[in-house]
Amino acid sequence: MGVLSVQEFSDEVSVMGKTKRVGLYLRVSTAGQTVENQRQALEAVAAQRGWHIVGEYVDHGISGTKGRDKRPAFDKLATDAAQGKLDLVAAWSIDRIGRSLGHLVEFMDELRQQNVGIYLHQQQVDTSTAAGRAFLQMAGVFAEFERAIIVERINAGLARARSQGKKLGRPGVDAATEREIRKRLAKGTGKLKIARELKVGVSTVQRIAAA
Repeated sequence: MGVLSVQEFSDEVSVMGKTKRVGLYLRVSTAGQTVENQRQALEAVAAQRGWHIVGEYVDHGISGTKGRDKRPAFDKLATDAAQGKLDLVAAWSIDRIGRSLGHLVEFMDELRQQNVGIYLHQQQVDTSTAAGRAFLQMAGVFAEFERAIIVERINAGLARARSQGKKLGRPGVDAATEREIRKRLAKGTGKLKIARELKVGVSTVQRIAAA
């Protein structure tokens, strides 16, 4: 895989002479940290390559392990990309986007389907280039490997628990609660309402209803 020159890199990220609209994603894990270094580095790259920054999406004090629903700025970024407001998403490093390789690949694939590229400054990766697309493919392979390892560990843990005679799954409800669930089901009360009012899982109500 050859190394792209700055000019080749700039040529590849341009879209038929159109200035790229880029959204900067900035994140720090603790409230006491600052995103200023990330901002300065990405603004410098944007100026060098002629990108137009249309927005900054900043999550303060939020871990990269959190999902999209727990990261409001990241959620807004993904929404704006889906609505065609961005041509490129730029972040200082791969771990600013997320700590899980699986989640990262899923996000990058989502952007690819929307024809939105992603630039990662520390890794010098831009998925609108041939090198960047190769990186995405390799990341996908490692993400699948990561998922396989997690599944293997879970299955090994379940097997070990069974061998030790441990009961798996959620604990059952006591007899009085079960009778109350059946009583309310007989009256036609909705399963979600029963679960909420009795503070039990919906699956527990469903299991008792099907018994």
